Amino acid sequence: MVERVVAALLVPVTWSPPGVALDKWRAALAEDLVDLLVRLSAAAPAIACVPADRELADEIAWPGMRVWEVPTATIRPVFEAANADGFDQAAIVAADAPDVPGMVLGKLLQPLDAKTLAVAPGGPGGGALGVAARLPLAPWVADVGLDEATAQMLRRGAPEASEVTTTAAWRRVRGAQELSTLDMGLEGWENTRAVLGG
Repeated sequence: MVERVVAALLVPVTWSPPGVALDKWRAALAEDLVDLLVRLSAAAPAIACVPADRELADEIAWPGMRVWEVPTATIRPVFEAANADGFDQAAIVAADAPDVPGMVLGKLLQPLDAKTLAVAPGGPGGGALGVAARLPLAPWVADVGLDEATAQMLRRGAPEASEVTTTAAWRRVRGAQELSTLDMGLEGWENTRAVLGG
């Protein structure tokens, strides 16, 4: 049986809504994603963070959840941590997408039976929502952050362009434009909703 994990990567957050403290906003976004990962049936949940973010990771982690402390908030050390923990496939998802549907995350893992990498674009703000890989990670995979990662960039080092595929996109909440697209009528993302006051 293939062992899979989806890790929330605590990416830097540089914007918060007016009147909301940046650290409180960042924690709410990340906690909502972690709460979603716990409910996934096809993969184990995890959190990846740099040492400076360990306190936040421990605060939002569920009991028994893996927390991987990595030297940089980039994809290679997170995939290496997943491989060291015995997983066959892993997805890394930016922890600033509080309302991402579980189906989008499932589609990120789906191509890995035939592909080395899968990339879910991060919406209008660019970069990636997430990157998934077969493990151990192929040596040609560049070590990039999710803010910069694109399928086109990751194909550059691949022996065949077809080794990297693109899956369903979902926008990350990195500014006022993305904030306005949060649908108050949808279930989930309770922590972000609470910070916004409703």
